[in-house]
Amino acid sequence: MPRAPNAVDFWRGFALVTIFINHVPGIFFDQFTHRAVSISDSAELFVFLAGWSLRYIIGDAARPAPMNQVFFRLGGRAVTLYAAHMMIVMLAIAILAMSSRLLDNPLLLEWHNAAAVFYRPVETHIGIVLLTHQLGYFDILPLYVMLMLIAPLLAAIDRLAPNFLLPGSLLLYLTALVVPLTIPSWPIEGQWFFNPLCWQLVFVLGLVLGRDSGIGGWARRHIVAIRWVALPIVIIGTIFVLTGGTWIDPTAVPQPKLLFINGKTFATPIRVIQFLALVSVMSIVYPYIAKVVPTVVGFLAMLGRNSLEVFCAASILSLVCQILRYALPDGVWLDTLLVAAGVSFMGIVAWLAEWRARAGTAA
Repeated sequence: MPRAPNAVDFWRGFALVTIFINHVPGIFFDQFTHRAVSISDSAELFVFLAGWSLRYIIGDAARPAPMNQVFFRLGGRAVTLYAAHMMIVMLAIAILAMSSRLLDNPLLLEWHNAAAVFYRPVETHIGIVLLTHQLGYFDILPLYVMLMLIAPLLAAIDRLAPNFLLPGSLLLYLTALVVPLTIPSWPIEGQWFFNPLCWQLVFVLGLVLGRDSGIGGWARRHIVAIRWVALPIVIIGTIFVLTGGTWIDPTAVPQPKLLFINGKTFATPIRVIQFLALVSVMSIVYPYIAKVVPTVVGFLAMLGRNSLEVFCAASILSLVCQILRYALPDGVWLDTLLVAAGVSFMGIVAWLAEWRARAGTAA
């Protein structure tokens, strides 16, 4: 039987739905996602919850999981994520190629950094396999692969020297911002959209805050005071977004600039601080949501329990929606139909994943 709805699965399902909507540029419902009023968005939430979920795999000081079991699970998860990424990227390339032929528009071959796939296929396919070439909107799973590859090291540090885990992560994060350090792309010059050297901090924050001891235990004991401190930060962040972020002129801030500007690639401090404040404030609402709309909570928790399958489906669905909005007369009616169909299909994928798991258990 699948586990009962909980806050982690609910928020992960919430993130999946909003990622699907946000990945369809210009869609009417984008303005109703929290990205419209928040500096951070569902990417931070998804990575943070991945780190929080890692806590359940490696255990805590009172009930630690066997390290060999942890290493095998994390290694297997990295392989699964890599395979899933390869599958959806190949599907996306085929969809773009087919759409270009059906709509007689070669410009579709250049969407989302895909031009090199068709015009420089030899080098680019090598880059796809090596994760050095990534399609736009299909670039978060490579980050997850990298995080899962370093997760055994994080688990070992958490077990042997837990007080060094967050300081070490912060040191790497600040070094990547100050130098700056990034991972280059190839064969097209550039960099990874999600810089793993910075985004690992969001992942580690989920891991350490999920701990019953240390900073996680401290946060639980002082959550009321933390919320009062966090609320003004959330409000200021909302005003910042609604005013277009004009308070910060990237050309006028001192060096190193990444410490002061809003940048998603490097998960800059302004995003991380606002995200932590948002998590603190919103952590109070889940019990009330579960009481008022239990059916919605159950649906989103089902998506969250089957996050990889649903994320893969959402990625392909968002690309299909982009093409349909390009090919058909746009309007609220079309956007409503696409969102309803997309979210429904995500639910079907999650249900099928759980049905398969139940059937396997029964067998």
